[in-house]
Amino acid sequence: MRKKLLFISDHGDPLAALGGEQAGGQNNYVKQLALALDQKGHQVDVITHWADVSKPQAESFGNRCRVIRISGGKKGYVPKSDLYDILPAFYAEMCETIDPSSYDAMHTHYWLSGLLGLNIAKDFGLPWIHTSHSLGIAKAQATGQREQERLQAERVILEHADKIVATTKTERNLIQGFVTDPAPIHVIPIGVDKSFESKTLTTQSDSPYFAFAGRLESTKGIFTLIRAFRLLKEKNELPTSTKLVIAGGDTNQVDPQTKTPICPKLKKAVNGVEDHILFIGARTQSQLARLFNGATAVVVPSTYESFGMVAAEAQASGCPVIASAVGGLKDVVQHRETGLHVEGENTLQLARAMKFLAANQEFARLLGRKAASFARREFNWPTVAKKMDNIYEVVIRETEKIYAGD
Repeated sequence: MRKKLLFISDHGDPLAALGGEQAGGQNNYVKQLALALDQKGHQVDVITHWADVSKPQAESFGNRCRVIRISGGKKGYVPKSDLYDILPAFYAEMCETIDPSSYDAMHTHYWLSGLLGLNIAKDFGLPWIHTSHSLGIAKAQATGQREQERLQAERVILEHADKIVATTKTERNLIQGFVTDPAPIHVIPIGVDKSFESKTLTTQSDSPYFAFAGRLESTKGIFTLIRAFRLLKEKNELPTSTKLVIAGGDTNQVDPQTKTPICPKLKKAVNGVEDHILFIGARTQSQLARLFNGATAVVVPSTYESFGMVAAEAQASGCPVIASAVGGLKDVVQHRETGLHVEGENTLQLARAMKFLAANQEFARLLGRKAASFARREFNWPTVAKKMDNIYEVVIRETEKIYAGD
């Protein structure tokens, strides 16, 4: 059965350049899942906030996919923390722009989108699947910051959706511990783009480097990583030519031409080791694949992650990953098989792991080969799309039975 599917990704435009403040794993997930479903013959419309005024309201990608941008009364960039306030206007404009009843099923992404989905399910009876991408309870456990409004909203969403898709077993367990009676939960991992598939593993160069990719914010562990790298450099525990290459960041944070930070906090963090750290800005997936493939290791030092897309992509590229043992990263990275686990926000432990792989290149390459094999088996979009399509099929039939009075 060919389906017309509605995706809602309120703050995550799937066509935004990756690495920006609101352009990370969720954006990529939505884009890649839509394209994989497109390959199965389905039509996917993605509703998102109109954050980039230079973009048209509707933009096609793939063969049968569209992004439809909604201003919600505030066209242009709106911080994720402020999007909650425009949800009523966003919902009204969305329902004027599209006909929700014309879709076969709806898949919402993140709690803000889930609140929009909650209203659509009530008003139009549309079958509803939800993926959290990150959970407020995980953030609270990692940082001590409890966002009560978000936590309350997530409980309602996770109780009222028809189906929940968790990307790891760890996320499923977290939901079950957080919500007394959640909707049925299906664990389906995230896939990686084919551009990351390692065909020929790169021989380590005479100028070794560690790589990081993602938003340049504290929760992604960027400052922990810089401190660990500084520690190794100050103690001369890395080869002299070793560098740290950092991909990601907005134009108000880094200058990709000079490969240096602009914002004061980052400039202060790298002071004294700036000659050994390169800030290369946002990169395409093919550019990231090349970056990962040649690295000694990709470092993912996040304070929390529901999944950890960068870790999956790096492994698919044939690169070992040093990851915080938090959230989904505990499932995505296999300790001493495809990479190494370290305690979150532990600068010394992270430094030791980096030093170990730099000093044991053959072991690092072995981890990389195992990582590539693991990623091919676990993180491929055709398989993800097939499993997701099965869930859509089930929830559509269940809804039809309800309306038929069975």
